[in-house]
Amino acid sequence: MMHLRFASVSLILLLTFSSLATGQQAIDLGPSIVNPDSRSPIDNPLFPVDDGERQILETLQQARKGPRYANVSVTDGRLLRLLTETIGAQRVVEIGTSTGESGLWFALGLRKTGGHLITHEIHPGRAKIAEENFRRAGVDHLITIVLGDAHETVKDLEGPIDILFLDADKDNYLDYLDKIVPKIRPGGLIIAHNMVSPPPDPKYIEAITRNPAFETSFLLMDAAGISVTLKKR
Repeated sequence: MMHLRFASVSLILLLTFSSLATGQQAIDLGPSIVNPDSRSPIDNPLFPVDDGERQILETLQQARKGPRYANVSVTDGRLLRLLTETIGAQRVVEIGTSTGESGLWFALGLRKTGGHLITHEIHPGRAKIAEENFRRAGVDHLITIVLGDAHETVKDLEGPIDILFLDADKDNYLDYLDKIVPKIRPGGLIIAHNMVSPPPDPKYIEAITRNPAFETSFLLMDAAGISVTLKKR
């Protein structure tokens, strides 16, 4: 027992000194930094690995203090970044830019993969705020905002798409899926927000859970809820 306690203390000290040695401090994005939206007791701070990451996180910090409209939580955003960087995404398509917070989370991964985000927004005011947030974060070169009705503008998309993120017009996710899924590469991901609240379209749920071409998991379901669907190879 004494050895276990000593090892635990040593690990804590090592992590503390490591963060001090890198000179990086955690970025506080508000109360959800300790995950109350997932009811987790685990403190999971955001430590930027370099100045570029710090700039994006600080922009997120400021964005969360301004007009927010509909945006992802910190927990959801971290998942978006993790998936983007893990699969080495080159082309990400987002339906529902809002004020750009989810786009900034994607940019955290895309700046490392060399990829690009194409994000669709119908409201000019929100798109303008998002554009400014992207510029302030230094990632505007990684992101293209497409203004207009995404049910129409997605027809111009080119593949292959690595990730599709659905977060607008919740009742019509199925239409976006039908139009875009042929352009998603085998092994690509379809991520849909708000699988709990507001209640998702049953037809969309059926489409992603009954099609043998897909494999779907539902994550963070104690909050807004996210579905992650693999387009099988």
